[in-house]
Order: sequence, then C-alpha cells, then structure tokens
Amino acid sequence: MTQVVSLSFFRFDSMAARIWAFAMMGLARRAMSRVPEIGFWKLCGSGTGEGFTPIPNTSVYAILATWPDEKTARKQTQSERTFARYRTKSVENWTVYMSAGSVRGEWAGQTPFIVSKLANNGPLAVLTRATIRPSILMRFWKRVPDISRVIGNDPNVAFKVGIGEVPWLHQVTFSIWPDATKMANFARTGHHAEAIKSVREEGWFSEELYARFHVLSDQGTWNGGSPLKVLETV
Repeated sequence: MTQVVSLSFFRFDSMAARIWAFAMMGLARRAMSRVPEIGFWKLCGSGTGEGFTPIPNTSVYAILATWPDEKTARKQTQSERTFARYRTKSVENWTVYMSAGSVRGEWAGQTPFIVSKLANNGPLAVLTRATIRPSILMRFWKRVPDISRVIGNDPNVAFKVGIGEVPWLHQVTFSIWPDATKMANFARTGHHAEAIKSVREEGWFSEELYARFHVLSDQGTWNGGSPLKVLETV
C-alpha cells in the first residue's frame, strides 16, 4: 500500500459558521483521533491575502490527514462524520490527494509522511511547516509579505495558501506547481531565496519540515472550480 495524504479546505460564509469552525479547532480533536484508518492529522486555520500573512482568515480552515491508500482517503474524507459536518457547514470545499515524493525534517517531533516509490512527472505540491522561534517573530513576519507578493504573481503556481495550527508560531505553506523545474526556479531566486538563506544562517526555526508530493487527484471546488485545471494551461 502507498500512504496517501489528503488536504481538505473549507470556506465558511456566515458569522455563525465561522464561529463554529473556529471552535472546532479544539472541539473536533477527540472525534478526529477516532476516525477509522486515519494516521497523522492536523486541524488548521489560514492566513489572509495570498495566505502567507500573520492576519488570520476567519473564513477558511483546513484538515490535513494521512491514510493507508487513496481509496481509503477518498472514502473517509467524503463520508466520515467530522469531514461531513465541515462540508455541510461550509459554502465550498476542496480536497487534494497526494503521495510523498520526498520528506525532510519533523512535524511535532515525528516524520508523518512516508515516501512513495511511485514515479510521477506530473503536478507537484510543496509543503513546508515550521515552528518559529519567538525571538525572531517580528523579523520573520516582516520578510513574509515580500515572498507572498512574488509567489502570488508567479504564473506557474496553480494554488497557494498559508495555514497553521497556532497563529504566528506554527506556519505551514502549501503550493501546487506544474513540475519540479518551475517550482525550483521560484525557490532559488528573489525574496524566497534570501529568506531561506536567513533561515539557515540565523536559525529562525526550532523545528521544520519540508515535503514534496505527487498530486494524485482532487475532489470538490475552490473559487468555483478545480485549482488543478489551471495546470492544463501552464
């Protein structure tokens, strides 16, 4: 079996639905831990704008989870009670299914993603997760807007968002690209490259994880359609 990672996004419209989603960041933990066949999982909020900002977006929340295979992932994310409640409350939802191509580092003291041996030259998703040292919070968040503007203007990125478990301290960035070459061209230039250099030289993070994924499939819509459709025109 090949481990499959699901990342589900939910958009909430009304104030009541937003309050419900915020409360579920704590209340849904027990239910999530009891979901059959689920492995590693995280409930996340999101940032505004391109997503890579310290200002929370109260309308968008996400659930990341690992599963033993794609069939199980699709079944559970579409039928399990907790996921179903999120979908019912939301005005739009989208889930992307992936297998890990490479993983480096740890998330909460563990390596949650198992690298797949499947060859895939298609779309690539990149996830970075970091615990930011409190002593450099201001410096980190001053640098992030420059990176956000650059990635937002890149015509090759099909989807980008910033999510996290704890605002300001735990940051997850997620983006989808047509292939590894286009992603690498962005990562090695401009503000992003400068930020990576500062991370290494100044020790911004107390823990970090970097993972690349093969995009397998998706379900649902975001902004009225599938973000993967963008890749057909890139």
